Amino acid sequence: MSKNTPSEINEISFENAVKELEAIVNQMETNQLPLQDALNAFKHGTALLQQCQKKLADVEQQVRILSDANQLQNYQDNQE
Repeated sequence: MSKNTPSEINEISFENAVKELEAIVNQMETNQLPLQDALNAFKHGTALLQQCQKKLADVEQQVRILSDANQLQNYQDNQE
């Protein structure tokens, strides 16, 4: 499990974030982590989950733009 900084988490691909989340869940489910490490892993997993949710929302918005206009348009992220 890598310990990404917040800026690295923003740059991680959706697929890699999911892989990291799966590894964290596996470690926590099999009690492989001491309590403090489990807490740190949980915090890291929460950050990864939020990034995955943001990436999914961005893709969903792109699909909506495509569906509404019947052509692909560039997505403008209004949250930045």
